Amino acid sequence: TIRATVLIETLLAAFEMDEILYELRDHASGLNAGRWDYIFSTIKKLRFDPEALLPDRAQVTMTVPFMRSYAQLLVKTCHQRGAHAIGGMAAFIPSRRDPEVNETAMTRVREDKEREASDGFDGTWIAHPDLNPVAMEVFDKYLGTQPHQKSKQRDDVNVTAEQLIDVQIPDGAITEDGVRLNVSVALQYLDAWLNGNGAAATNYLMGDDATAEISRAQLWQWIRHSATLSDGRTVTNAFYEQIRDEELARLGGPTTSRLADAVAILDSLVLNDTFEEF
Repeated sequence: TIRATVLIETLLAAFEMDEILYELRDHASGLNAGRWDYIFSTIKKLRFDPEALLPDRAQVTMTVPFMRSYAQLLVKTCHQRGAHAIGGMAAFIPSRRDPEVNETAMTRVREDKEREASDGFDGTWIAHPDLNPVAMEVFDKYLGTQPHQKSKQRDDVNVTAEQLIDVQIPDGAITEDGVRLNVSVALQYLDAWLNGNGAAATNYLMGDDATAEISRAQLWQWIRHSATLSDGRTVTNAFYEQIRDEELARLGGPTTSRLADAVAILDSLVLNDTFEEF
């Protein structure tokens, strides 16, 4: 029998984890906590709610309330059913030339894995083999000679439906830097995709289509709800277009690689009144 972990990477799946494990009981060894796809799904499902605007993507970490609720519920659900709970991906791609970047990122990776292991996760996911020593060290410390932590039942966790969809983040803010990052990352990823790369590293982070999906979904939602930046300005079509042109210039201009096509695709997704599901 082939067994695999099931990625819980959509908001709706977070409400169906028991059912998923039951239906796939002969095939699933456990569940895996998604990260980027889960955030994209949350934005997509709550996109019409002006009270559900997420702040800058960098502020939506696994420690914010709704992500924390989701992750802890996943551990509890898996262990109550005798299944493995696997943590989210550490997306950092180490630099061969910048030890300072590596040191900062490795500290964050270690903190991320410490949180997962202490929560009861049985394993985790990394984007680059250089992260393996850090992840293994942390999980070896918590698991010792045991192959898993299923005995950690997490009876202390009582997550409600309301907590899963309450995306309010204390001190969260939408900033110009956040808008710029979304535009730049979306353009870079679309350019990579059009050149045949489905996974691409940008800003030392491994990204797949979920990275671009979060970026364009946030831009669409911020514009539709006239989101207010931390400095008081409003996110509008014109503001997006100004930022897009500036970030395009930083990337080398429209004649660079497939960036002109990337701009056309991003514009069609962000400026269209209709939200594309995927």
